[in-house]
Amino acid sequence: MTECFQTSGQTILEHGQSVWRHMESLLASQQEEIQGNWKLPEWYLKYRSKILENLPPIETLRNYAIFHDCGKPFCKTEDSSGKVHFPDHAEVSYRTWLSLYPEDKLVADLIRNDMKLHVIKGTEIECWCATTHKQIICSLLLSALAEIHSNAKMFGGVESESFKIKWKHLDRRGKAICKILFES
Repeated sequence: MTECFQTSGQTILEHGQSVWRHMESLLASQQEEIQGNWKLPEWYLKYRSKILENLPPIETLRNYAIFHDCGKPFCKTEDSSGKVHFPDHAEVSYRTWLSLYPEDKLVADLIRNDMKLHVIKGTEIECWCATTHKQIICSLLLSALAEIHSNAKMFGGVESESFKIKWKHLDRRGKAICKILFES
């Protein structure tokens, strides 16, 4: 993780540490006191306390955030134009974590589902919420919000089109998920 790069100038470990620092900001700060350049969705502000009530222990969140891409060095590929890809990295990371910590299945499950909120379709949300533990869903909501902010600089900041696209997708999914979890 220290020798494989997530982006130019940032190793996979540094990326995980950055996600953790952003997650810590969300955990430690009151809504109006969050440090840094944040764009917080309405669903987070409305359901923040309920999300935080349903999280696993802090050490679980820390391990998940820092090591969520631990399998990327094992699935790294480069295409003919030199662009780096990490195919099926969430599954490879899940298997990598379990090979090292077979007793820590919650971190493994979080790692396996790390990309869920970034790719889930609106039509899949209800079924996913019905079949996934609330602790995992709330952890993934917090992590996805931390990660897009951690990566914002790479996208060109929170005002960039790339960030806005990712934020809009997460906003829609988070709103739908929170409605199911906390209003049903």
